[in-house]
Amino acid sequence: MKTNRWITLTVATALNVVGLMTTPSLAADAQAPAHGRFLQRIAQRLNLTDDQKAQIKTILRSEKDTLKPLLAQWHSARENLRAAIQASDANETTVRAASARVAAVEADLAVERMKIFAKIAPILTEEQRQQLSEFEQRAGDFADRAVARARDRLGD
Repeated sequence: MKTNRWITLTVATALNVVGLMTTPSLAADAQAPAHGRFLQRIAQRLNLTDDQKAQIKTILRSEKDTLKPLLAQWHSARENLRAAIQASDANETTVRAASARVAAVEADLAVERMKIFAKIAPILTEEQRQQLSEFEQRAGDFADRAVARARDRLGD
């Protein structure tokens, strides 16, 4: 089950579903049961064949050594940013520097997701790629609405 969760998580990550690597609350809690079920549903909705799963698993295993240190760097950069913000001697310079480090690691992760997607996309059918595009659109719309609600609340 843990292997399936890793595969599903990485497939979703690679395919940029909900931008998991840049969504701290989701990416940081990647092993949570509810999150695993969410990713399993995505894989089920794409209706991957056993052959597709095997091919994707091979690709993801080959990328694990690249992703693992990047994810560790991202986690560390996020922790450092939180620490910089909350430090008793916090200042704009240190917070901007810590934030820039988070952005740099997120850019590296985005490039890796793009590379992995380029390897996985040909394995998917046109219908599966379309479904994935629709998932991403809905997730983007959801995020946009959440940001708009937060912005509106600050305006009150």
